Order: sequence, then C-alpha cells, then structure tokens
Amino acid sequence: MTRLDIDFSPPGWRRSLYRVPAWAWLSGVLGVALIATAAYSGSAALQRQQVREAQLLRAQQRVAASVQGPASVAFTPIAPAQAAAVNAAILQLNLPWRDVQDALATATPPGIALLALEPDARKHLLKITAETTSSDAMVAYIAQLKQQELFGSRVQLLRHEINDLDPNKPLRFQLEARWSTP
Repeated sequence: MTRLDIDFSPPGWRRSLYRVPAWAWLSGVLGVALIATAAYSGSAALQRQQVREAQLLRAQQRVAASVQGPASVAFTPIAPAQAAAVNAAILQLNLPWRDVQDALATATPPGIALLALEPDARKHLLKITAETTSSDAMVAYIAQLKQQELFGSRVQLLRHEINDLDPNKPLRFQLEARWSTP
C-alpha cells in the first residue's frame, strides 16, 4: 500500500520549508558556496589587475623620465694621475696574452723552466726569467723564441748566472722579448 499525504492544516512558511526535499537543500548550499568562491576569485583578480596597472603606470613614468634625459649631471674632471692609472690598467688588460702564451708554449722545450714573466704594455716588452741546466739549452731557447712570429728577431739575453748554492747548479737567465702589434 502506498502512503498518502493528507494535510488539512493551513499553508505556512514553516510547513513549506519542512516539505523541501534534501537534494534541494544540498543544491542550495552548493550554489551559495559556488557564488562565494566566484566572488572571492573575482575580487582577487581585480586586485591583481589594479596592482599590475599601477606597475605599468610607474614603468611608463620611468620611461618618460628617461626619454626626457637624465637630470643635469655635474661634470667632475678626472685627475691626471687617476687617468694615467686607468689607462695603464687598460693597457695591461689589453695585452695579447693568448698570442704570448702560444708563442712561449711553442718555443719552450722541456729542459727550460720558466720562472717569471714581466710584461710592459707601453713598450710592448716581455721580460722572461728562466732556468736550465746548460748554456747550450739557453742559446737554443733564445733561437726558438726568435723564430716565433710574435717576437721575430727582437729577443735578447739580458743577464745569466749559475746558482752555486743549488746542488744541480742551474743556469738562471733573463731575456727580453718585444712583441709586434698587428
């Protein structure tokens, strides 16, 4: 037998709410939650847009200020000593280090020990201090350096001495090589 809903009481809002099915209540709660989420997301998106518009406005103002030119900058003269020091540093940095290294690597035999390299950028001069065991190796090394394209025949022996305190008695010598500029 089926159930009959017979109700003779007068209609009212309480009775109407009582008769609303559960799925309708659930749909209503879900709808309110979706509306609240959409409102929050919209508000956050609006705030992000306002922040980006403010950043864009500041960037446009900076660009406009830079197009107009920098504010008047006071000219401060550089002291001659400071200018000379800067120019000397630039000359040292612009040495043809790769060419010098390649020329020395090609010309230096295993019997020669390079001890020091002292470049002078103004004069295009390289002082080389080295050691070897014999004077023949020293002369052959100077001849090898003279055959290098970078130095040409502009290599000369400055001084040489035998270190008597060392038991191997190595021959220490210093030479000067001028490099050519391309």
